[in-house]
Amino acid sequence: MSLILLIHPPVAKPGEPPPGIAALAGCLRRHHIPCAQLDANLEGFLHILSQDPPADSSDAWSKRALRHRYANLAALRSPELYGNVDRYQRAARDLNRALELLARCRPAINVHLSNYQDEFNPLASDELLRAAAQFERNPFFPWMETRLPALLEKLAPRWIGLSLCYLSQAVCTFALMGFLKDRYPAIKLILGGGLLSSWMGRPGWNEPFAGLADHCIQGPGEAPLLDLLGGGRPMTDSSPDYTDLPLADYLAPGPILPYSASRGCYWNRCTFCPETAEQNQYQPIAPQTAISQLARLCSDLRPNLIHLLDNAVSPALLAALCDQPPFAPWYGFVRFHEQLADVDFCRQLRASGCVLLKLGLESGSQAVLAAMDKGIRLSLAARVFAALSQAGIATYVYLLFGTPSESLVEARQTMDFVLRHHRAITFLNLAIFNMPIAGQEAKQLPGNRFSPADLSLYLDFDHPLGWDRRSVRTFLDREFKRQPRIASILRRDPPYFTSNHAPFFSGCWP
Repeated sequence: MSLILLIHPPVAKPGEPPPGIAALAGCLRRHHIPCAQLDANLEGFLHILSQDPPADSSDAWSKRALRHRYANLAALRSPELYGNVDRYQRAARDLNRALELLARCRPAINVHLSNYQDEFNPLASDELLRAAAQFERNPFFPWMETRLPALLEKLAPRWIGLSLCYLSQAVCTFALMGFLKDRYPAIKLILGGGLLSSWMGRPGWNEPFAGLADHCIQGPGEAPLLDLLGGGRPMTDSSPDYTDLPLADYLAPGPILPYSASRGCYWNRCTFCPETAEQNQYQPIAPQTAISQLARLCSDLRPNLIHLLDNAVSPALLAALCDQPPFAPWYGFVRFHEQLADVDFCRQLRASGCVLLKLGLESGSQAVLAAMDKGIRLSLAARVFAALSQAGIATYVYLLFGTPSESLVEARQTMDFVLRHHRAITFLNLAIFNMPIAGQEAKQLPGNRFSPADLSLYLDFDHPLGWDRRSVRTFLDREFKRQPRIASILRRDPPYFTSNHAPFFSGCWP
């Protein structure tokens, strides 16, 4: 049976191995279909950082960043760095500066550790096809030309699957596809991933990439890939396979194990959420199956940290983790619920290895929470914060401003709630509402796409209370972020890696 090569393209945070291609590899190998994995994102970053520095790096910061780039790479892989926040932030910013300088083959190029921008609009299908046709202009082209010929000769794949999950990956994914289609036209290209699934689910999708991708897959890729490759129906006991990936090379103080025990969200009612707008179904793994898979993966990989990827870890799985700890520290996203308001239960979570929980509070206004069908009460959130704080579990809290039911009054209520509970909030993520183009609210409020391009997923809308994006930004910059207790929380956020590195600064790790 012919081999398929699974590729994780640039640009995404290089802090941990990509779970998407690992999940596919685990499923394919469970069905005896040969496959290989390639993290083009990590390899591409490291290739760029190995290049000779530009001659015009005259400012002191640039010179320092280029001179110490290898030392900073090594430091970001060392636990010692994470004991000093200031040294960590300097190393991360200096490494990002070196990457930015070494990748700038054209003035429009901007490569960061967590983002990518150039002259091609990633929300326009014709621009992405142009990026594919002009693949030699991409800053990762030297890596493609250096790495791929020998690898493809060795593996001789009939198929190559590319996982497009984030907008920051879009342009480079298409440049990579353009390279492969030009140099290796006999190899069939399969495009999948979360971002592509969202594009395919939006109104008016007309298969614009049919001339470049031989197959586009919407949603979970296991069953379509098995159909395509003749592997039968997916088995329910497949677990991710990270054996092809260089776990020691990621920018973290030890191997990280990403693991998902579900797809979709068990609540799946929040009006602002793309999961709700796209009508994604909740598909959980039985808690005992998840515990067994985690135990085996921890035994094989010896991770320093487990990253639970679920949109919300279920109460049943949290209880199972307390009963059978996974032999490594762990963190993940949860909903506010009564279980977490119990101090004794939170202490059991901490004893099981939980170092940080991510929580989507969104608003400190009960009226706003009700309007977005969030399903939580602020009185419960306050009790959860108190219980987690007493148990010694750090929190990464998400706030969402500018929703249709919010005004300055409600935004200040959110600020007041955060101030009241600031001691229990370790990290904060602030976002401004984007209306999903396929959501129910898009049918009720007049608005326009943020971009006229055909792949735009969100709308700018006429806010019914006049609380537009400019007003929200003004409030955040001039009032919310200037509160000393809030500013101190925001300063803790790890640059570029944000929540992925936050557990290492939680006060609970290792």
